[in-house]
Amino acid sequence: MNKDLVAIFEYMEREKGIPREVVVQAIETAIHAAARKTVREEANVTVHVHPKTGDIEIFCEKEIVEKVVHPAKEISILAARELDPDCEVGQFIDVPIPPEKFGRIAAQTAKQIIAQKLRGAERDVIYAEYRDRVGEIVSGVVKRFARGANLVVDLGKVEGLLPARYYPKTEKYQIGNKIYALLYEVQDLENGGAEVILSRSHPEFARQLFLQEVPELSDGIIEIVKIVREAGYRTKLAVRSSDSKVDPVGACVGMRGNRVKNIIRELNNEKIDIIPYNDDPLELLQNTLSPIEIRKIALHEDDKVIAIVVEDDNFATVIGKRGFNARLTSELIGYDLEVTRMSEYNKSLELQRAAIAESQSKALDEPLQIEGINKLIIQNLIHAGYDTLRKVLVSTVDELAQVPGISTDMAYRILEEVSKKGQEQIQTVEG
Repeated sequence: MNKDLVAIFEYMEREKGIPREVVVQAIETAIHAAARKTVREEANVTVHVHPKTGDIEIFCEKEIVEKVVHPAKEISILAARELDPDCEVGQFIDVPIPPEKFGRIAAQTAKQIIAQKLRGAERDVIYAEYRDRVGEIVSGVVKRFARGANLVVDLGKVEGLLPARYYPKTEKYQIGNKIYALLYEVQDLENGGAEVILSRSHPEFARQLFLQEVPELSDGIIEIVKIVREAGYRTKLAVRSSDSKVDPVGACVGMRGNRVKNIIRELNNEKIDIIPYNDDPLELLQNTLSPIEIRKIALHEDDKVIAIVVEDDNFATVIGKRGFNARLTSELIGYDLEVTRMSEYNKSLELQRAAIAESQSKALDEPLQIEGINKLIIQNLIHAGYDTLRKVLVSTVDELAQVPGISTDMAYRILEEVSKKGQEQIQTVEG
């Protein structure tokens, strides 16, 4: 019994999932090619490897002749009778070929063919078991590091590759660590094999974690309409419910936050924002930034841009570390997001008002009238000396807020309305 070969059969079956008959066929093919190189190409060689014992039998069929002319195809009667005393000239006989007779080149050829056949068989196993599981979460153990920080993960029958670019830089691993990852793709290799590629940074990994934790998602009651992610920093997902009685955000968070806490723990404390979805991009944006108040908002549909103004104290939160939060918000709502501080916005309005006030238009010096502003407030402005558009234009928010009945917010509104009206009147005069 060839114990070494039997051990190979068992290893390939158990560890690689390659059937024994496939391994046997690969070895037979390789030995056949090596034997033909040893006894010439035209020889009629047969090879048989016993799948249970591992014994190898190699024969070359030859015609029995009186005088040998073609050694690859013929054998003398004298030599043949050493194998079978009853044989006769003209018959064919199987002549055994000891594997030890193979030369170095023939042995190398056999080795290459076996490796090629087994790679192809392993690829078939990988495809059969994993190609239908792309997009699922799989578990494994970190086996070794490859080419820097790339991780080779033992998935059982095969090894998966978790490239460094496919997991957050904030995550550190050691050999033996258990790991969960998204089965990202099954990729063909140049040598004829296949490789399972894993990912922990793809947004789909976070989505699949929610599917595992939130039964309402699997049942179709709740839907993750959109999910965006900056791995290691933050994930944002917009959810909606097909049942008015089910709160999609609450279902994803879970009782006392248990569901989302499990996901945050798996993502190594990555921040997660769960947002109620809305078809209106402005409403979705407000949901995304809540509880931050958007002071001003403008939608530029042609350019796919939404411009907002927020208080100075909220600006850094809206933008986020290295602009990640603003970028994720843009991806979620499907519009480029332009964020301006309130102080910068007011400064630009102040400059705009000053430019309008410098106009020589006499319309700016007519008695004060502002549409949309309470008449009592206008009377208070006039009594305080702000009786024309020009005088209001050159005033400040603080000055207007000193007028009875006018708050700071109302002062901002008055200045905006006056600025619009002044601009319209100048354009009318110039037109």
